[in-house]
Amino acid sequence: MENEYLKTIAQECGLYDLQDVNSAVQKILALDERFEKDNLVEIYNYCLSLSQNPDILMTLIQCVDRFRDKSSLSPLLDLFLMKNIPNDEKYVNVRVMCAKAIANLKDTSAVTPLLYCLNNKDENYKIRLACADALGRIGDRYAVAPLIAVVKDENEKSVYVRETAVSALAMLGDLSAVEPLVGILEAQKGIWDRFTFLKERIIEALGKLRIDNNDRVFNALKNSLVDESPQIRINAIEAIMESENPRAVETIRTCLTEDEDEEVKKNALIALYNLVGREILDEVVSGNFSDNLKMEAVSMISEYEEDTDE
Repeated sequence: MENEYLKTIAQECGLYDLQDVNSAVQKILALDERFEKDNLVEIYNYCLSLSQNPDILMTLIQCVDRFRDKSSLSPLLDLFLMKNIPNDEKYVNVRVMCAKAIANLKDTSAVTPLLYCLNNKDENYKIRLACADALGRIGDRYAVAPLIAVVKDENEKSVYVRETAVSALAMLGDLSAVEPLVGILEAQKGIWDRFTFLKERIIEALGKLRIDNNDRVFNALKNSLVDESPQIRINAIEAIMESENPRAVETIRTCLTEDEDEEVKKNALIALYNLVGREILDEVVSGNFSDNLKMEAVSMISEYEEDTDE
């Protein structure tokens, strides 16, 4: 489309005279009925570079994200990196949505600007969270080392950024992340504080990375079974279950018989059922276990029998 025609469409949508933002939003959404996909993408891209109203920008980002056309990367990055927009909550949300749309394009050329914002500790933490998540979803191995550096940075003021970087490493699936993640887990052993959620994310990541027969990883997960946090113990049970380590059944069985938390015991039962099958359910029903755990086993047996009948 010619630039003048794009200007005319923007004017028809009311982008040059924003007295009624709701009306402008409705007119943008109505463009769907007038134009084909290629033309729509070009119009949305043009309007993205034109508008500075947060409500309109959110609408336009949603529109381009529907098509996920590579031509939208440039205006999305320009908007995401804009220095002259206010730093209030609405514009932060605009940039967060931008990062999500950029991630959906799966274009590795976006990795460098995303890393730039992630590593800028003066950035709003929500922006940095969105960057870490986007880097994981884009899937470029170039981001692994910088993400590891963020996770290891004990001077990082936002533990949430470190947690999201761990989740991104799990999405990337690069085995070079294993040793530093285990190192952090070992260093934070037994600490019940703001690092609890970071440990949860690390254990989840180690489970997803599927490290078979790595004794250091297995021992770190095993040690997490005595952590003060029940949720960390539950996460460790799941990661051990997925590890395919020959010691997994014996290790999880200890949680079933010795842990004091009913929810942890329940998750140990489920994990053991996934590993050894029906026999563990019968053992719990007839054994010296709490009524709650026996009821859980009876319920699982009923589901098992229904599945068998089908």
